[in-house]
Amino acid sequence: MVNINGVSVGKTGYGMMGLTTFRPVPITEEEAFKALKAALANGATFWNGGSFYGTPENNSLTLLNKYFTKYPEDADKVVLSIKGSMKPDMSPDGTPEGIRRDVLSYVKALGTTKKIDIYECARVDPSVPVETTIRALAELVKEGVIGGIGLSEASAATIRRAHKVHPISAVEVEVSLWFDGAITQGIAEACAELQIPLIAYSPIGRGFLTGELKKPEDIPEGDFRRHVPRFQGDAFYSNLKVVEILHEFANKKGCTPAQLAISWVRSLSGKPGMPEILPLPGACSPARIEENSKEVEFTKEEDEEIAKILKKINEQVVGERYPGQNRTFVEV
Repeated sequence: MVNINGVSVGKTGYGMMGLTTFRPVPITEEEAFKALKAALANGATFWNGGSFYGTPENNSLTLLNKYFTKYPEDADKVVLSIKGSMKPDMSPDGTPEGIRRDVLSYVKALGTTKKIDIYECARVDPSVPVETTIRALAELVKEGVIGGIGLSEASAATIRRAHKVHPISAVEVEVSLWFDGAITQGIAEACAELQIPLIAYSPIGRGFLTGELKKPEDIPEGDFRRHVPRFQGDAFYSNLKVVEILHEFANKKGCTPAQLAISWVRSLSGKPGMPEILPLPGACSPARIEENSKEVEFTKEEDEEIAKILKKINEQVVGERYPGQNRTFVEV
């Protein structure tokens, strides 16, 4: 079990991006509610949403407002983390005035039934000292507006600087079998040292590691992944070889590739030099949410085999995780 702000949130979190962001066939409010109920039913009580996951009229906050209005009894069952403070051009705003303006607007959008337990600036603003941003958030914690402060895609140095100003409740960063930067760049080590839980988003590589995508054209028009270098052209087909390696191991193990990938991330939690780690898969169907919650355990020999696979994968993966400007504001 992973503890965040002194609360146990289970072994798997729930990422809400897919509930309100672009889909070829948008899911209905009723379907989104069923997904949220399924997350709770499967022990995923840490929910991670974003102010920019969708439009101002339909995003994580507006959806949760409706959900908790309908199901107020669920509010206390959830530890809610919200990302925000992104300008319309998707560059970060870490200024004190921007922080206060944005957070207060998010609180209003969320409504009175549920509080933001952890607030994260979605990206570190390179034009503002992180200490300045954290002090502004600390004031909001002191006032009771938010429950705690998180960081997203922050380097080990930034984490340490921020934590000196105010205790950091969680750090969110991508961790998966095809990206281990949080480990190799000292982020996990810093979190372990400071006893900060690490929230591992995209544990199945934005869906790529499931093997359901066979060619770039399988990604729907308008989907963010069409702009990600790893999902484009020759890089896509090169990376497909990585998926084949995982499928082979998953077949031997008798689990799905998604269960293998998520369980591997989960298995890192608490190992020597590692913090508590909470994988954060996102899914929209109750069946997929249930699949993602299933835990697969590894023997010592299997751990060693996965380590070899991980080394091979990281030698073979082609392409950046983010395109253009998006990459500019990622410290990992």
